[in-house]
Amino acid sequence: MSDLTATVDLLGELVAYPTISTDPNRAIIDLLAGRLTAAGAQVEVMGDSHKANLWATLGPDEAGGVLLSGHTDVVPVADQDWTGDPFVMREDQGRLYGRGTCDMKGFVAAATVLANTLRGRTLTRPLHFAFTHDEETGCLGAQALIEVLRTRPNLPSVAIIGEPTSMQVIDAHKGCFEYRTRFTGAEGHGSAPDLGVNAAEYAARYVARLLGLRELLKTRAPSDSPFDPPWTTINVGSIHSGVAPNVIPGKAEVEWEMRPVRDEDADFVKSDLSVFESETLLPAMRSVSAIARIETDILGEVVGLSRMEVNAARELICGLTGANDAGSVAFGTEAGLFQSLGMSAVICGPGSIEQAHKPDEWIALDQLSECCAMLEKLGKTLTAV
Repeated sequence: MSDLTATVDLLGELVAYPTISTDPNRAIIDLLAGRLTAAGAQVEVMGDSHKANLWATLGPDEAGGVLLSGHTDVVPVADQDWTGDPFVMREDQGRLYGRGTCDMKGFVAAATVLANTLRGRTLTRPLHFAFTHDEETGCLGAQALIEVLRTRPNLPSVAIIGEPTSMQVIDAHKGCFEYRTRFTGAEGHGSAPDLGVNAAEYAARYVARLLGLRELLKTRAPSDSPFDPPWTTINVGSIHSGVAPNVIPGKAEVEWEMRPVRDEDADFVKSDLSVFESETLLPAMRSVSAIARIETDILGEVVGLSRMEVNAARELICGLTGANDAGSVAFGTEAGLFQSLGMSAVICGPGSIEQAHKPDEWIALDQLSECCAMLEKLGKTLTAV
């Protein structure tokens, strides 16, 4: 059986697990753990019966290995117009359809098949596998894994994160910081608005401040920014408030994100909002009701991947793929977390991000084939002559 055939077969199995981020992923982790154990890897499953990460190693117990990283969770399919069952993979005209085929179970399958092809062979350098939970909701699994790895010796020196890049080499992306800001006011009758604290109105003022900051951030773009757009962005994702037109809403909620190109921009935004809340919004709210408050929950603060002048991961993958240079992307990944441990990191994986998160998500067979070929070359570089 060829690596591609084995990868397609395993991908079909992985797609059949509906590992939406809100649901457990333990069953798929157990499957992957079994496959890697059978390939001779030392395997650890970290978590509980619902959510878990997998860490596995082939080869010698020493520092300086290569890490293949992917997440096992997928985004929801609710309210999407699929032409078939999202969790039953189907092939049509060179494409494999199913939730997670592109983002990013295709790479997870290919990496796992690579382990099987290396079974019984002597590796001159460790090969590690990290398969995580809840990447789509703040990289929660990877953040937990990083804290475990931080205390350990013999970490990899190179990390390859197989997010869909159409097999292009990526060495930089913005951070992704997500928040939920909750407003508590005082309800009342709509005929007497001055006697209540309208949480929706204060949420609207907060959103207006966010939009103002968004425009200001455009003037702060570094001259050497590798990103498109080159500045830190802000997006207001959802606003919820109110029960009826004649009721002063006592609760409101705004979910928003920013994607900083540098840490200073994130600090600037958070500092500005803190001052705006404490000096403008809260005094006005509490002049009517002492119980009024504004609270912000951090949904996730995932660091970006910084471009490094010297990057062993970039050199390795460019050599394997034949690429002459590396690019940048706007979407976030777990790469920056591994970089924070001192690893050099790149993103390179099969499929296009344009197909991710959409109904009828798909990956092209030739992309999977290209990924398998890259990993086969990687295996040869790690195998003793």
